[in-house]
Amino acid sequence: MIAQERRNKIVKILKNAKEPISGSDLAKRFGVTRQIIVQDIAILRAKGIKILSTPQGYIIDIVKENTVKRVFAVKHGYDRTEEELNLIVDNGGKVLDVIVEHPFYGEIKGLLMLSSRYDVSKFMGFVKEGKATLLSSLTDGVHLHTVEGENKEVLDRIQKVLKEKGFLIE
Repeated sequence: MIAQERRNKIVKILKNAKEPISGSDLAKRFGVTRQIIVQDIAILRAKGIKILSTPQGYIIDIVKENTVKRVFAVKHGYDRTEEELNLIVDNGGKVLDVIVEHPFYGEIKGLLMLSSRYDVSKFMGFVKEGKATLLSSLTDGVHLHTVEGENKEVLDRIQKVLKEKGFLIE
């Protein structure tokens, strides 16, 4: 299979996927290395295809209509991370990212795309196994989350519960 044909198939697979697909899974499907897939994704991005890399794998950035987003400024230690993320997803939110302000590098953003307790559990598993470090560890627990919800009421509910539990920075 030639590279362009593989890249076209990668785009088709990602567009039809209901959830992110890992680079390793794509590599197995095409009988290539994961590094080849990483290069393919870079080339596709350079061509303007909005492919996001999340902890769960690759996904095409599809803008959902009829949703709203809000950025929440929060602070907590490592020990409350899972609680915070579960509060958001349990109240109807999708945690799109985490953002920290680094004194040297400026804004650092990591895509999360967490929409269920299962997603949160998988993410925390990576962290607990030492495969990832929380970005908030760079900023003494201060960070931002962009959260998506069906409507303003969902985001208001999330804001209320984060405030009640002492996560929000006011």
